[in-house]
Amino acid sequence: MFRMVAAATCRHDPRRRALLRGRVRAEPALRPPWALEESAFVDACIGCQACVEACPEAVLSPGAGQLPVFDPARGECTFCARCVDACRDSAFRPATERPWTLQAHIADRCLTHARIVCASCRDACGEAAIRFPVTSAVPVPVVAADRCTGCGACVAGCPAGAITLQSAPLEAVADV
Repeated sequence: MFRMVAAATCRHDPRRRALLRGRVRAEPALRPPWALEESAFVDACIGCQACVEACPEAVLSPGAGQLPVFDPARGECTFCARCVDACRDSAFRPATERPWTLQAHIADRCLTHARIVCASCRDACGEAAIRFPVTSAVPVPVVAADRCTGCGACVAGCPAGAITLQSAPLEAVADV
């Protein structure tokens, strides 16, 4: 016999979807700034989309299970905290705390590795966290961890799709 379960009690398990797609582990969802730790966020958020609707930059969207995700390909987060203010379910930490530990990471598929001059990421970065050391060859970008806020401005601007945001250890981003 099958038993009906209310949709509100069902929780999306990204590991199951990743397994079906042939990946051993699911890539973690990028949650909105100030979101609780993943398991606490999934338990607290009911998927009402209030934070998504409140985002003036439109960088939040409904993800699996209607839980909000941050999509840096859509633009940059300005850390306005409207998502926090809109949440009625206590799925966020106070906006007075550090929003997250996301940092930009540049992959080897960056155009500069193919000796193509490109500085799109540097030009998009309002924090001047991406620099190009002076060299006689085509300079390769370097991310200054102490300056990167993880806003995602560089992600959307990269023509090679070589930039991702990843969680950094708290020690690496302390007091940024």
